[in-house]
Amino acid sequence: MSKHDGSAELLRMSALEQAQAIAARRVSSVELARIYLDRIAQFNDRLNAFVTVTRRRALLAARRADRETLRRPGTLPLFHGVPVGIKDLVPTAGVRSQLGSRSYKYFVPPISGAIVKRLSAGGFVSLGKLATSEFGVLPTTEPDIHPPTRNPWDTSRSSGGSSGGSGSAVAAGLLPIAHGSDGGGSVRIPSAFCHLYGFKPSLSLLGNLHGEVNKLGTSVMGPLARSVRDAAAMLDVMAGRPRGGNDTESCLAACQRDPRPMRVRMCLEQPMGDVDPEIAAAVRQTGERLQQLGHAVVEVPMIAADLDTFLPVYKYMVSRIPAISDRLLRPVTQWLRADRPAVSFEVAKEAQDVLCNRLAKLLGDADVLLTPTVGVAPPRLGAFENADPARWFRAAAQLGGFTAGFNLTTGPAASLPMGLTDSGLPYGVQIGGRTGHDHEILAISRQLEIDSPWHDRWAPDYAP
Repeated sequence: MSKHDGSAELLRMSALEQAQAIAARRVSSVELARIYLDRIAQFNDRLNAFVTVTRRRALLAARRADRETLRRPGTLPLFHGVPVGIKDLVPTAGVRSQLGSRSYKYFVPPISGAIVKRLSAGGFVSLGKLATSEFGVLPTTEPDIHPPTRNPWDTSRSSGGSSGGSGSAVAAGLLPIAHGSDGGGSVRIPSAFCHLYGFKPSLSLLGNLHGEVNKLGTSVMGPLARSVRDAAAMLDVMAGRPRGGNDTESCLAACQRDPRPMRVRMCLEQPMGDVDPEIAAAVRQTGERLQQLGHAVVEVPMIAADLDTFLPVYKYMVSRIPAISDRLLRPVTQWLRADRPAVSFEVAKEAQDVLCNRLAKLLGDADVLLTPTVGVAPPRLGAFENADPARWFRAAAQLGGFTAGFNLTTGPAASLPMGLTDSGLPYGVQIGGRTGHDHEILAISRQLEIDSPWHDRWAPDYAP
């Protein structure tokens, strides 16, 4: 393989295009890994997107990928030799896995989580672990164990959470695509704040990859990417289809089909906080564009909902995560776990069912719900910190006012990076649907992407 000196060209490729270039031997996996590792060395101290960089392991894996390129051309997985990062909530064998917490500061697991194995089977080369809020609890990534994870579009602001390291890394070009997880918006919120496409799948698409801690089924894995096609292909890999599967099951194939005309309900309000008029206007413009593309869009008022109804669900979720020592946890995490074992599965499930019934009325007979992903632009770092953990959580929870509903229903939802505010900050537009209708959300996402392309828009200080 010849040395490729066009690193900017490679960095602007999609992850799928990079895999194709490796398969065609226009670039090696080792060379591509080195390009991204060099960018991590250059920018990560500023952004704190990675908490652990596994340079030696990554280069060894890249060399193995290059040998496989020669041995079995034509039978390579979708992302053969392409760099990725793993959110630090997932255990990785032999690599420190901290879960964003002092409680796990020295934890090195002996085995990897199922998603790590699936990503490896899909051809990915992991460069390390990506920052998360403690246990994935908060929608910003400012844990005790390292400085806050910063937004490449404005480093005084949050990249979101809990997959904040994933969002920051892809937005700054430290990775072409990243793994995330989503229990209340943790893929979609960073995607909105970092101008990325993020997809939260139905629980049924990938199965329960969190095990017993996810008894309510509200948490799933998902991709943060620059394009719908990359995200769809990563979903195939996450589902255990390293080469994409057949046309019926493949997410990549689904996103490339024209969607049928859909009934869309649009909601521009949320009960837990205000919506920035700029963001509301952008969602309304997206609704108008969907009408022009052949879909029927009707605006509807918000449903009655409040954080107190949701709290038993969230407290139950957080209480299921094992901690080596609760005394080492942040005050807000301790507060969410303080009711153990008072919040039972039955109490949490009853609250989940109540909220799901209200959301079903909001969706009505429509196929799709269109909303802001988050009602406000990325907040400044430290904006929600408070000596009172209850007030801290309640202030931060407004960021998940639009996203958490699809975790409760276990249905699919995507955040689309439709533009920037007048001050140059990213926002997201959310499209969500009925459980199991992931292919429809991918198809309508791709239709909007073609109509309003976004992936050439980079954070100014990080453009290749």
